[in-house]
Amino acid sequence: MRQYPPRRIVCLTEETVETLYLLGEQDRIVGVSGYAVRPPRVRREKPRVSAFISADIPKILALEPDLVLAFSDLQAGIVADLVRAGVAIHVFNQRDIAGILAMIRTLGALVGAAERAGQLATGYEQRLANIASTPRPAKKPKVYFEEWDDPLISGIGWVSELIAIAGGEDVLPKLRFQQAARDRIILPDVVRAAAPDVILASWCGKKVVPDKIRKRPGWSEIPAVAHDRIVEIKSPLILQPGPAALTDGLDAIVKALWPV
Repeated sequence: MRQYPPRRIVCLTEETVETLYLLGEQDRIVGVSGYAVRPPRVRREKPRVSAFISADIPKILALEPDLVLAFSDLQAGIVADLVRAGVAIHVFNQRDIAGILAMIRTLGALVGAAERAGQLATGYEQRLANIASTPRPAKKPKVYFEEWDDPLISGIGWVSELIAIAGGEDVLPKLRFQQAARDRIILPDVVRAAAPDVILASWCGKKVVPDKIRKRPGWSEIPAVAHDRIVEIKSPLILQPGPAALTDGLDAIVKALWPV
């Protein structure tokens, strides 16, 4: 018999893990994504049952979850296998800040912690508003965010929004509405023409190599390269659509755009 609120939850995404810990509901978690690193204690407390687009289905089933939390069509294959096995699933699909806040509130409701989740989300809303209203110089730095290097892929929706909140100007703002990475593939000349003042890079799980960016043909004339303003932001901080992006991820952007 399935429990409500669910007592045994498997999280296939890092942001749901962090949210449940922040809500004080971590004891419900019985399995996590191999990429879950926030909070650090999760690495020693919870068994790892999945990558991002693959999972150990027998291991998940052995945990007897009341609920599995997944993300988007990218995990559709995992979800299909679990549904056939009779497992209850909730699939989130947040791609912007509003979606992240809705995810937090929805997850809180799912585990019977709606009030705490509402307070958490409201706190983030106030935090974002405070940072957005911070006085900055009139000239906004133009920012290019690189999510992958081969091919070049620009930043997804919430990243573009966070750049704006931090006081920057996304040089490719129209691409923020493209949910799929393949629809955000760009040519190097597009970045050269945009002439960003700052390049932020987070290569989706692998270490950014600034020298590779500097050595791209014709990029030496880009202001960000000429003035050595290429900054890596670690993937767990910015590429997970959850609390990390709204806190440490945003703080990293602010620091990159407005160094002391």
